[in-house]
Amino acid sequence: MFPRVILKGTMFKKSQQKKRTSPCNYKERFFVLDTQDLRYSERRPGKKPMLKGCIQLSRIKCVELVCSDVPIPCSYKYPFQVFHDNHYLYIFAPDNDCRQRWVKALKEETKCNNLVAKYHPNFWMDGKWRCCHQTEKLALGCHEYDPVYCATKRLLPEIPDSERGLYSTGQMMVIALQDYTPLGEDDLPLQKNQEYIVINRSHADWWTIQDDTGRTGFVPSTYVAEKSGNNFQRFEWYNKNITRGQAEDLLMREGKEGAFMVRDSSQAGVYTVSVFTKAPGSNGEKNPRVKHYQIRQRDTEESSYYLAEKYLFNTIPELIHYHQHNAAGLITRLRHPVPKDRGCTQEINDLSKDQWEVEPEELSLGQELGSGQFGVVVEGRWRERKVAVKMIREEGMSDEEFKEEARIMMRLSHSKLVQLYGLCTNRSPMCLVFEFMENGCLSDYLRTRRGHLSREMMLGMCLDVSEGMAYLESSNFIHRDLAARNCLVSKNHEVKVSDFGMTRFVLDDQYTSSHGSKFPVKWSAPEVIKYSKFSSKSDVWSFGLLMWEVYNEGRLPYENRSNAEVVETLNAGLRLLKPRFGSRGHLCAHGVVREGETRR
Repeated sequence: MFPRVILKGTMFKKSQQKKRTSPCNYKERFFVLDTQDLRYSERRPGKKPMLKGCIQLSRIKCVELVCSDVPIPCSYKYPFQVFHDNHYLYIFAPDNDCRQRWVKALKEETKCNNLVAKYHPNFWMDGKWRCCHQTEKLALGCHEYDPVYCATKRLLPEIPDSERGLYSTGQMMVIALQDYTPLGEDDLPLQKNQEYIVINRSHADWWTIQDDTGRTGFVPSTYVAEKSGNNFQRFEWYNKNITRGQAEDLLMREGKEGAFMVRDSSQAGVYTVSVFTKAPGSNGEKNPRVKHYQIRQRDTEESSYYLAEKYLFNTIPELIHYHQHNAAGLITRLRHPVPKDRGCTQEINDLSKDQWEVEPEELSLGQELGSGQFGVVVEGRWRERKVAVKMIREEGMSDEEFKEEARIMMRLSHSKLVQLYGLCTNRSPMCLVFEFMENGCLSDYLRTRRGHLSREMMLGMCLDVSEGMAYLESSNFIHRDLAARNCLVSKNHEVKVSDFGMTRFVLDDQYTSSHGSKFPVKWSAPEVIKYSKFSSKSDVWSFGLLMWEVYNEGRLPYENRSNAEVVETLNAGLRLLKPRFGSRGHLCAHGVVREGETRR
């Protein structure tokens, strides 16, 4: 029986020659975990990957996180360790979620092995263990090893009292940039915009803070910002000594929509946000350029920092955090921080996508199912499963827009949302692989069954969509393009929400789109048409239009009216007529009625 693949993905491994004093180096490797082995290979462009190592799972004695305050020189900053055959393998994951998945899977597969009783939670470096300072590499560990995975576990290195960095009340206050739900008993919940006292910040990723009731606990350091407002050197988007011209050169080389940095202005104590955009110019053509926004401050108000449309914030990190999720008057969202010492950004691998990557040879393509503004959808097969493959038009969607949609889909999972299976970036054009929905899009489904749909069936369709949309709202997402054409129907006649190309994650249930952004006028709420302001309320408006489509069996709203006429109609207070069943149960009456009027 062939071994079953459990996980695969790109990570870094730490290597060192046999000599104790030889330097360490960090090598990118493609890891595969199956039910028998942990293997890692070197990927070579145009050639078959070269196997570099293979560890039998039966020989692993310990798998655990590594918690250390030492700088990590590779781009992946989340280490864990695998102890086997008297050797330590240090592996560096791109993010904490990825690391937790690998540790959990490895622990599960090795829990019945001959395991160690104790392990070392820190690195072996410079001839000693950083956690307990023992100089023998195979010395007994200093922390008890638990073979059962526990997501709530958080170990920090022991720190001498003299180095704990204690702060009394008023010496260092921070403000929560967003809510935080504790993962473990030692964590402290955060409430957005609330103030906290820093107790210990000696660990780079986890700070100890105290709330107003005196409780203390760990929080992610990136979830809080110093109340002083301009103490943000630790954030990667800040470039201290860089001129306007240097910023423009870096951002133009980066060439990504929304690439940005914060830099010192020529005026002392003032900061500027520089952002790259390809937004169309006055002639409607793409116009790559760098826009500069000065961060302004009001003297008389506590919430004093603002950019374009005077959304006010207590600190500059809060301001940047908000505009990373909401353009709110800027020409584009602040999407990709660009540190000056990084040069050009990484390729599409920054998706942390390897666990989602579909190999091209595993994917076969069939007939076209439909097409849209951004690409074409074809039927396909992947691992003996029928799938729908969304292939991206080169002129229709940039790599960044593709990655944006992929990132969103990776975060969403609900029975009433069309499920993403994976993405294929090692072929051109790139594509997304979704579950196959046999009955196609809802608008076509309604039209082909016109006159044969009961009111109970129609209500069930609307309930399906409402469940999916309720999940999106609870996860702080706005769909922005809800319509019958963007919902799909399964072979069991279940309706699922699809097409997340315009979906956005929001912090405050509001998203203001960038200048020049397109949206479907006939499904858009008045505030979207007038001010480009999206929210869960505007999604509810679109849901109302979708219900109108369902109960009118696939007819288009505002039939025979142009977008301009629809805008004029809405401004005049007119609304669509409520669908009404005729004597035989069929639907009748279409058009618009003045707000507040009733039909006779």
